[in-house]
Amino acid sequence: MPEITYAAALNRALAEAMREDPKVLILGEDIGSLGGIFTVTDGLLAEFGPERIRETPLSEASFMGCGIGLALCGWRPVVEIMFSDFLTMCMDQLCNQAAKLRYMSGGQATIPLTVRAPIGARNSAAAQHSQSPQAWFAHTPGLRVVLPATPADALGLLATAIECDDPVVVLEHKLLYGEKGLVPAGRHRVPLGKAEVKRPGTDLTLIGLSRMTQIALQAAEELANQDVDAEVVDLRSLVPLDRETVLASVARTRRAVVVDEGVIDFGVTAEIAALISTELFGELLAPVSRVGALATPVPFSPPLEKAVIPQVEDVTAAAWKCMQGKPTR
Repeated sequence: MPEITYAAALNRALAEAMREDPKVLILGEDIGSLGGIFTVTDGLLAEFGPERIRETPLSEASFMGCGIGLALCGWRPVVEIMFSDFLTMCMDQLCNQAAKLRYMSGGQATIPLTVRAPIGARNSAAAQHSQSPQAWFAHTPGLRVVLPATPADALGLLATAIECDDPVVVLEHKLLYGEKGLVPAGRHRVPLGKAEVKRPGTDLTLIGLSRMTQIALQAAEELANQDVDAEVVDLRSLVPLDRETVLASVARTRRAVVVDEGVIDFGVTAEIAALISTELFGELLAPVSRVGALATPVPFSPPLEKAVIPQVEDVTAAAWKCMQGKPTR
């Protein structure tokens, strides 16, 4: 198993998909000679040419619409949006068209569209380039939503997304692109809707996704030094959601902390907490705790950015309150 970066794993998934299926092509800004601003499409133009690596104008609405049209015509387009914040420019195409066309056609149309976009705060990119809008898309019936946290999952989930006949939104955290990890050498697929226990434990369950899985793992190590054995569950996929793995873990530990970089109000943490509280209410030893971004635009100032975005110490503090039976939000 070679050790490669998260960005290289995504690049490998794209290249392998394009080699296997001539109907796979990529649309996006600066994805050709530049190789994408996070190098994910580096080298693909040289191998596959400008017909399949399509540099687009600075108009997300137009090339998202092109991607939907291509999908309807039998292609498997991968649309790269430079920052997930810019998905707002094509919400009608994605949420009113791509998400609904299979349903509205009575199943006669399939939309094998993959949308890739970076999420999260990184190096003071400020309010318009630092959001984590996964809850928006998870709230839209017809879209599948995945957030890989490791290079192996980045490869496996993106490969599965490209093969899916429904539109899949793949959200990649900017701070993960340079992270290295072991990746299977051969054909690798991760099923959509399958969470993974990244670290077993007995005292409480830390539930994360994307970069917050890494934060949860770091928090678990700190808690272990204080004799608290935390299990870490990586959701990997929001839609479909692996309710069984989440509930099985919390049923064992009887305590849970849910961590997400999205704004905490009306977001992912609330949905997971509601699921656990509804299904396991009589078995819990403490209310489910939640850790998320504060309800404010992400500041440019590095200290303020850090204060807004969940940190390891926020997770450990929530875990200790949970161990004491005290709720947090």
